[in-house]
Amino acid sequence: MPAAPRCHFPMSLAVLKSRALAGMHAPEVTVEVHLANGLPQFTIVGLPETEVKEAKDRVRAALQNARFEFPARRITVNLAPADLPKESGRFDLPIALGILAASEQMPADQLAHYEFAGELSLSGELRPIRGALAMTFAMHAASDGGKQRGFILPRVNADEAALVADAKIYPADSLLQVCAHFAAADAEARLARHLPQPSQNPPSYPDFSDVKGQLQARRALEVAAAGGHSVLMVGPPGTGKSMLAARFPGILPPMTEQEALESAAVQSLAGSFSIERWKLRPYRSPHHTASAVALVGGGGNPRPGEISLAHRGVLFLDELPEFDRRVLEVLREPLESGRIHISRAARQAEFPARFQLIAAMNPCPCGYLGHPANKCRCTPDSVARYQDKISGPLLDRIDMQIQVGALAHADLLAATTNESSAAIATRVAQAFQRQQQRQGSANHALSIAGIEEHCAPDAAADALVRSVMARLNWSARAYHRVLKVARTIADLAGAAQIGQPHVAEAIQYRRALREH
Repeated sequence: MPAAPRCHFPMSLAVLKSRALAGMHAPEVTVEVHLANGLPQFTIVGLPETEVKEAKDRVRAALQNARFEFPARRITVNLAPADLPKESGRFDLPIALGILAASEQMPADQLAHYEFAGELSLSGELRPIRGALAMTFAMHAASDGGKQRGFILPRVNADEAALVADAKIYPADSLLQVCAHFAAADAEARLARHLPQPSQNPPSYPDFSDVKGQLQARRALEVAAAGGHSVLMVGPPGTGKSMLAARFPGILPPMTEQEALESAAVQSLAGSFSIERWKLRPYRSPHHTASAVALVGGGGNPRPGEISLAHRGVLFLDELPEFDRRVLEVLREPLESGRIHISRAARQAEFPARFQLIAAMNPCPCGYLGHPANKCRCTPDSVARYQDKISGPLLDRIDMQIQVGALAHADLLAATTNESSAAIATRVAQAFQRQQQRQGSANHALSIAGIEEHCAPDAAADALVRSVMARLNWSARAYHRVLKVARTIADLAGAAQIGQPHVAEAIQYRRALREH
């Protein structure tokens, strides 16, 4: 009896490239689309999360509304590597293009020269995605001097992606535009390469000229801006602590290209990047009800928190004792290292967190301890409990602690011309430039070896700091931070060596709450 003939089913395969997100990294993902005969079925494998699984319905509707034929076949989409979790709708576009290429509804010969990312609406329009800048960084780095792939993505994300030098960015508005790009014989009908177009608007911040009085606080913030030091402002309600903090970013040194790209990359991961804020230092002010995860980042799929969103900028914590103590304790490590490592059972992620901490608080529960007019009604025990909400180890990591006293009514109502942010920023930039020329970093980032080399005081200053250290029982960390602040004060004065006046001023900025 002759053997039965074997049946040959037509099968098609298309392979495209995209990117996933794992913290600040964007590993390559190979999107394989396979069509085979059988009952109509649409399966996505490769550890997809819910958003990726829902791509089946979005892609089907987008193809049909764009007047393409959705194959009535067995469709299998593999997102490789299989052990890398895939999330969000960025895989919609490569999946849709893979189906069209595998079903021979569009040419597939040029797909290998591009990477794709974009979420599809039901009508086939492309919606923005998170992390476009991180994905472009990874794609550009993977080229390693070789031929670089083009990156096709939604037009809304083009500006941030094009900030990566020499990246080949091709923005599109819809699935039909992407298909026309590959089908067009005429170069004019193809997608145009997008060039970087940073905002030409100069950074805009509130101005220090609005602040009346508070000369000591203004001077302390100038020192903090010049050396990158953290600050705690203590004072009664209504003395201008929040007002001073809001104007602080305006006197910081200008952002370098690298710093701006780092900050923009984190903002892109959170989906909050705007080209209008290019080279504008971030200013984050979370409410005191924020959780530890909101502050440092985390979640099942780790996202950056407030300290990372403030990277290369300012994190302002108002009403510091009102934050949960366990929330504040998570700041201790990032204040030292400038990074935060998030570990979960299934995932790990690391985010940059080199922020400048500016904090404000009242001296007691009622807020009027030491006020010249309003009488404080708090008991010594309640004042101690209130101030003890900030742990000693955290307080030890804050470089400068200053008093912001209440202004007399005459000073508040007087019509005076105060120094502008531009004038302060000029002095800050000059001092910061001295630090860069001397050691290549801001004073707050000096290591122990750097402190010994660049922060050596003269004999009189050394005798003063040793006597104060013995009397106040400072830790080694407090001693080193005083020397770094003194080095910044000397830089503002243009002095080559730290002298006694510089150390004396730095000591005044180190008055711990527990010593009041």
